Amino acid sequence: MNTATKLSGFALGLVAVFGAAYGIGNLADPVAPAAETRHDDSGSDHGTGDTGHGDENGADAHLPGGLLVSEDGYTLQPATAPAGQFAFRITGPDGTPVTRFEVAHDKRMHLIVARRDLSGFRHVHPEMAGDGTWRVASPLDGPGVWRAFADFTPEGGEPLTLGLDVTVPGELAARPLPAPVTSTTVDGYTVMLTGTPEPGRTSRLTLSVSRDGRPVTDLQPYLGAYGHLVALRQGDLAYLHVHPEGTPGDGRTPAGPAITFAAEVPSAGAYRLYLDFRHGDAVHTAEFTVLAGDRTAPVSTTAPTPDAGHGTPGHGHS
Repeated sequence: MNTATKLSGFALGLVAVFGAAYGIGNLADPVAPAAETRHDDSGSDHGTGDTGHGDENGADAHLPGGLLVSEDGYTLQPATAPAGQFAFRITGPDGTPVTRFEVAHDKRMHLIVARRDLSGFRHVHPEMAGDGTWRVASPLDGPGVWRAFADFTPEGGEPLTLGLDVTVPGELAARPLPAPVTSTTVDGYTVMLTGTPEPGRTSRLTLSVSRDGRPVTDLQPYLGAYGHLVALRQGDLAYLHVHPEGTPGDGRTPAGPAITFAAEVPSAGAYRLYLDFRHGDAVHTAEFTVLAGDRTAPVSTTAPTPDAGHGTPGHGHS
C-alpha cells in the first residue's frame, strides 16, 4: 500500500473509465476502456508531487493514485464472479496475472470502493486464488456507479493504486456531498477534526476520538496503525491514502484520543475524508467533508446528518 503522506497533482477529470454494466458483485469483462491509460516509462516515482497532464514538451506527468486502470505495466482487470462476489486480477507487464505481492499494512491487497457521489464507502481485503484472481464478498451495496481502487505493491515493485468504474443497475438519486463539519458521530463515538488542508503545502490533520464525553485512550491497532485515512476529491475521485504519525508499540505513540496525519493536497476543492479506527474489537469509520483552498467557491453539498456515513448503503469493512 502506498503509505506516502503526499498526494501529487490531481487530474482535472477522469483519465480512464470502464463503461460496462455490472450486477452486484458480478463483474463481467468491460465493453472497452474509454481512453488509453498507460503511463510513459519516464521512471518518475508514484506520487512524487508532479502536477498537471504534461510538461511544456508534451511529456505526460505522473498522475495521482486511482485515476488510471493501467500504470507502469500493471492493469486492474475485472473477472467473472458468482452473484454476491467481487472478483478481479492484476496483470503485469507481460500480460499474465500477478501472483506475488508485498505485504503492506498486514495485507497484500486493499480494495476500497466508493460510490461516485461519495455516499457509499467500503474498505475490504480480498483473498487471492492460485491463478491470481482476487475474490471478496461484494462490497457494492446498492445501485449506482462505484469507483473500485486496488491498492497494492507488486513484489519488488513500487506501491500502486489502480481504479476502475463499476455500475450496479438500479435507480439511485445522486446525493449532494454533506457540508463541511469539524465533528461527526459514528457508532456512538464522536470524532473531532482540527486542521485544514492547504493546497501545495503539508497540513497536519488531527482527528480525536471520544465516547460518552470521555477521550478514548485505548484505541486498538488496525492494519498496523491506530488509524487510516482515505481522501477522495469530489468530481474525479483522485485517491489519497495516508497513515498517522507514529506506530503502535513504539513507546512514543499514544493509543488515542488524537490521531495526527500529515497530508498534502495540491489543489483547491472539496474532499471527503474517511477515517478508519478500531476500538471495542470493531472497526469504525468517521466521515468528513473538508474544503481546501478557496472556501468561498461553490460546492455541491447538503446539510450534515447525525452518524454520518452509517445507515447508508455501501459502508463497512471486511
